[in-house]
Amino acid sequence: MSLAVLKSRALSGMQAPEVTVEVHLANGIPSFTIVGLPETEVKESKDRVRAALQNARFEFPARRITVNLAPADLPKESGRFDLPIALGILAASEQMPGDELAKYEFAGELSLSGELRPIRGALAMTYAMHRAADRSGKQRAFILPRANADEAGLVADAAIYPAESLLQVCAHFASRGSDARLARHRAEAAPARPTYPDFADVKGQLQAKRALEIAASGGHSVLMAGPPGTGKSMLAQRFPGILPQMTDDEALESAAVQSLTSGFSIARWKARPYRAPHHTASGVALVGGGSSPRPGEISLAHRGVLFLDELPEFDRKVLEVLREPLESGHITISRAAKQADFPARFQLIAAMNPCPCGYLGHTANRCRCTPDQVARYQDKISGPLLDRIDMQIQVTALPHEDLLKQADGEPSQRITERVERAFALQLQRQGKGNHALSTAEIDLHCKPDEAGEQILRTAMTRLHWSARAYHRVLKVARTIADLAGAATIGQAHIAEAIQYRRALREH
Repeated sequence: MSLAVLKSRALSGMQAPEVTVEVHLANGIPSFTIVGLPETEVKESKDRVRAALQNARFEFPARRITVNLAPADLPKESGRFDLPIALGILAASEQMPGDELAKYEFAGELSLSGELRPIRGALAMTYAMHRAADRSGKQRAFILPRANADEAGLVADAAIYPAESLLQVCAHFASRGSDARLARHRAEAAPARPTYPDFADVKGQLQAKRALEIAASGGHSVLMAGPPGTGKSMLAQRFPGILPQMTDDEALESAAVQSLTSGFSIARWKARPYRAPHHTASGVALVGGGSSPRPGEISLAHRGVLFLDELPEFDRKVLEVLREPLESGHITISRAAKQADFPARFQLIAAMNPCPCGYLGHTANRCRCTPDQVARYQDKISGPLLDRIDMQIQVTALPHEDLLKQADGEPSQRITERVERAFALQLQRQGKGNHALSTAEIDLHCKPDEAGEQILRTAMTRLHWSARAYHRVLKVARTIADLAGAATIGQAHIAEAIQYRRALREH
């Protein structure tokens, strides 16, 4: 047989389309050609495959070798096609049997010695393969490097066969006995519930803790403004620990995004992502991009927390790219030759100083900034972006006597219990968190009583809110009512929600 056909997967954003690897051997001047829109990493596989076959004591055919990666219009990148190309050459040259190749998909980068090195995106590829099998009814197994077995094994019922070398894979197909066959990967027991820093470590700041509890219950975004050293970063680091526990589907979505950058670890299974990019980050670093688009910080924070410290120090153009993902929960990256969609359903927690020197409102009265300087500093955050942040709170400096006390705050576990009860009410009522309610759903589920509506109308008139701000206040009030176990949004719930929505310029 001079032709061998194998299956593999490419990566295109979060998608992992099937790739057919066709290897043909023909007479003529010896050559090795790869076609099918291969990028540099794929073209270099010729040298890796040749050395791996020779060092594994196989014969490299002195013939005209043509490898076609179909479909031809789909760009192919990375070294994941090394393994199927090497196996195709061996099957086409009849150095190994090829009658079982159609039952498997293959991915793996080869070292020059024939060892299999880990690849990125193994979880995304396995997930795509399993979904395709559900649609077609044809189940395939997946052979990939052992280092990727744990993450690929997170896809329930997927048949994963990890291997350490090219020789092991060849022995699997050459042997009819069980001894040399690859063993199917068995999923390990799920790690214990992840641990996070505890809110009990934070002294005082009861108002900020209350606001973060509300934000965690309803999935709301928060901006914390206050002098340096008041605990804003400390509160943000502990915020993931009070979020509702991730479902299996949410954990799989988050892990699949992490696997695209080789950043996933099985030890972090079901742990909420926490991303805190530096304020010098570019727009591409934040939303993703590149010639072969990869996820940025907002997608790596999917189903978790994106913390932006020193918010006004970010470039304004960088901050503006957050506006659409905050509304839609996904990001589309368009390039001349490619377009990629990534999920970006993150919870934004931001922190900032109230003025250039940072000490506006400090108990020591150290601020010497003029009103114009304060206004220019706060104006670095555009109105449309500020309008999309549900809650805007002040984190004040603690008196010295409170700082000298032992930390005796409420532990995260107790806060989490209240958060999960409130979130369960939301799922029971509308099947989603309050932050995701549409306009029609707000009218249905967030209607306040008569006294609450009156105070809301007054606040709208005085504070000149937009329709978006009005709806966000209603959603926050709905969350406050859920925490109180109230079926109807009352005056007290509306009043508290308004306090979390005071315009930053008024502070």
